[in-house]
Amino acid sequence: MAMVCLSDFEAYAKKYLPKFAWDFFAAGADDCNTRDENILAYKRIHFRPRMLRDVSVMDIRTKLLGTEISFPVGIAPTGFHQLAWPDGEKSTARAAKAMHTCYIASTYSTCTLEEISAAAPGGFRWFQLYIHRNRAVSQELVQRAEALGFQGLVLTADLPYTGKRRDDVRNGFCLPPHMKLKNLEGAFEVCKMNPSFHSLLDPSVTWNDIYWLQSLTHLPIIIKGILTKEDAELAVRHGVQGIIVSNHGGRQLDGAPATIDALIEVVEAVQGRVEVYLDGGIRKGSDILKALALGAKCVFIGRPALWGLAYKGEEGLQDVLRILQDEFRLSMALAG
Repeated sequence: MAMVCLSDFEAYAKKYLPKFAWDFFAAGADDCNTRDENILAYKRIHFRPRMLRDVSVMDIRTKLLGTEISFPVGIAPTGFHQLAWPDGEKSTARAAKAMHTCYIASTYSTCTLEEISAAAPGGFRWFQLYIHRNRAVSQELVQRAEALGFQGLVLTADLPYTGKRRDDVRNGFCLPPHMKLKNLEGAFEVCKMNPSFHSLLDPSVTWNDIYWLQSLTHLPIIIKGILTKEDAELAVRHGVQGIIVSNHGGRQLDGAPATIDALIEVVEAVQGRVEVYLDGGIRKGSDILKALALGAKCVFIGRPALWGLAYKGEEGLQDVLRILQDEFRLSMALAG
């Protein structure tokens, strides 16, 4: 089967991944309205293409907080990559490095930060953090990431509790016995990973905890999960360097807006004071162009990266990124 677009990889992953793994990756909260709306919202946005613009040469590079990437697509933090491919996050890191883009490694990786770093030395990586009730664990993770050369810290703000994902409940989702939450090994008795592990997260986290994080690290702090102008203002006021407009792939609060719809008010509120990125619903190069036209500096892909891994590991993920790169370049040219 020729892999022509991202939905080809989705179909492959759905066919070949174990059902519990597919259901986990695909899950949205409750009725999955927000998950589905992330994709549908793009279909309602139209271009005003301009003609005769000389598009013989195009530069699709951009910079994230000063670091250049080959095109404005990075890899969003998602957990448990070994469910998609045996090498897990090591393959993800290698694919991101090969494509000269940013990979945000999740707290809930099935490879350690050290393994991820060693797999792709010199790659451009940020580390995504959940703050746990045991603050010492979170502090240690931040300091490990900085020591290993990660270049940014991404605080996920939208998960004080886990959204209700019905298929995971029905399947009694837990990691297979040979997989572990490698970065938390020894910290908690959670390495078998069942849904109750989220009770380890600290639901009392507030904006003031950004100051606590700033006291631990010199890394720039990017906050993920912002959907309103009010929170965008607070993020700027608390000294973050970047905002990822995100609804956690529709996995948290069902009924939250599509990220592309929320982007507009966030960009307006921020007024260029910090960089604004977006994740959720990116399936085509034209989606990337729409997000950039509405003010995003870069987009991040979550599920499509996992589909690429499920297809052929790092090679499959590179294919997904390459398709997006080609489609984005073509959309730019055709829109003038």
